[in-house]
Amino acid sequence: MMNETDLRDCFAMLSMVGLVMAYKDNHPENVLAERAYTLADAMLEARKPKEDGIVSIKKRGVKR
Repeated sequence: MMNETDLRDCFAMLSMVGLVMAYKDNHPENVLAERAYTLADAMLEARKPKEDGIVSIKKRGVKR
């Protein structure tokens, strides 16, 4: 299982691919890298469970 730092780096790497494909000629690399990590942080935030609604339902263990 990945820790949160590794997952953030993985999300940023995938975001960077998309940003480079879309904006490689229009932005310097450091700007794209900063945006990639901003997107990665947003992805990590989106993974957090919500407090209300069906999203907050947690899986139960299997009873034996």
